[in-house]
Amino acid sequence: MFFKQIMQRGDNFSYIIADDSTKEAAVVDPSFNADAIIRIVKDQNLNVKYVINTHDHFDHTASNEDFRSNFGAKLVAHKLSHLNKDISVVDGEVIRVGEIAIKVIHTPGHTQDSICLLVDDKLLTGDILFVGECGRTDLPGGSAEDMYHSLFGKLMKLDDNIEVYPGHNYGPKPYSTIGIEKRTNYVLKKRTVEEFIAFISEP
Repeated sequence: MFFKQIMQRGDNFSYIIADDSTKEAAVVDPSFNADAIIRIVKDQNLNVKYVINTHDHFDHTASNEDFRSNFGAKLVAHKLSHLNKDISVVDGEVIRVGEIAIKVIHTPGHTQDSICLLVDDKLLTGDILFVGECGRTDLPGGSAEDMYHSLFGKLMKLDDNIEVYPGHNYGPKPYSTIGIEKRTNYVLKKRTVEEFIAFISEP
């Protein structure tokens, strides 16, 4: 599998996932990094089959149309997304890129349409989980209660060795693991739902 984390402008991470044999690829959250992504796509002779958005905020979707128009890529997003998507997905669905299986995990909290993508031992978390932090819940569609259930009911139940690749470069390093985040991320301290909601609401 070809896997690349890209940050060319600002602090947004974009990702390329590709099958080494078929050269089929998915671009995740193209953001403001289109030029850098396209250079890599051409260098690797990849065929961009899908653009996948972890949620519908503009800073993660800004370059969607570059890949739809230039590569004929299909736009994939959760069924609750407000984007003009070609393919709607739900929790547990699998997106296939060549022989690679990308599992969709619906993780509302930052937005209602937020998804994480699990491929092999790598988890792309969008704006739900950052290195050392979690996403905001005070924007339209955000919910501290949903964030709690997404973090503790889904992500923290994954194997500790799963690598965490976030949507922004907000932490001390660009990626982490579930195990490291369990031990070091102050947001993931054990709390009840009520305690978590109160914690998230603190200024």
